[in-house]
Amino acid sequence: MISIVIPIYNEEENIEHLYSRLTAAGPSWEEDYEVVLVDDGSVDRSLSMMLELVEKDERIKVVKLSRNFGHQQAITAGLRKASGDCAILMDGDLQDPPEELPRFLKKWREGYHVVYAVRTKRKEFILKRMAYSIFYRLLASMSNINIPLDSGDFCLIDRRVVDVLNDDFTENIRFVRGLRAYVGFKQIGVKYERAERSAGEVKYTLKQLMRLAMDGLLDFSFVPLRLASFLGIATAFISLGFGLFHIIQMLTGKELFGFTSAVDAGMTSMAIAGFFIGGMILLVLGIIGEYIGRIYFEVKRRPAFVIEDFYTNSKIIS
Repeated sequence: MISIVIPIYNEEENIEHLYSRLTAAGPSWEEDYEVVLVDDGSVDRSLSMMLELVEKDERIKVVKLSRNFGHQQAITAGLRKASGDCAILMDGDLQDPPEELPRFLKKWREGYHVVYAVRTKRKEFILKRMAYSIFYRLLASMSNINIPLDSGDFCLIDRRVVDVLNDDFTENIRFVRGLRAYVGFKQIGVKYERAERSAGEVKYTLKQLMRLAMDGLLDFSFVPLRLASFLGIATAFISLGFGLFHIIQMLTGKELFGFTSAVDAGMTSMAIAGFFIGGMILLVLGIIGEYIGRIYFEVKRRPAFVIEDFYTNSKIIS
């Protein structure tokens, strides 16, 4: 049996279409399946519509979180409740087509533990596509593990990998595609063309996308911390240059680069150097603050999410 894990947040426009697409594509998977829908604190009719599906189809299960915890946490909650021999992660807006799953399952049957989707084309606003492209390449260049380019959360994960993610990875700040790459095992990518959103508005705001990007960059790379050392070295050389410039003007008394006096040159140089060094200090403190904030968040050991209820067909009927 396979488990399909789908986080849902205010997707009332898509739920019926999602269910019809899943049930239509189901026979092509040649496997028994369950669909684990995770309600991530929806405030529209999403939960009631999902419970109606649970009542009429025993393959549908619903995890209700106590509030909105975020996309990555909702995925993690779904994995905790998935009981299949493998779990498939996909979004509820049908940008990840269920009709593509036979290709994933074929690779799984060939012995691959992780089959991840690689986006060859995105039908989204050009600036958003450019931002995603830059992020993935920046992440790949900075990360201390190999995170495949243009691969999102759409993937198939073998039961063995699901158990490792559930039992051995305890951090609360989750970047699932990074954890998926970190865990290793036998992995392969499958290319596909990412579709447009079926209906409704995009749920990932710019702020949330920036936070996701920060999670990826800071959770899997020490480069930002090492940047402090590089900035310190660069600042030292620039300061040395200003000092030599000032000494030369004092010794020669000549005009250099438009400065009319050694005093004028020295004061201007000191002012520029002061602003530059101050800016670098604030930048470095900001980077260190991000890491310290994450440490503070993790050591409190609060749960990444809270499951309020878990609905199955037998529970609804009874």
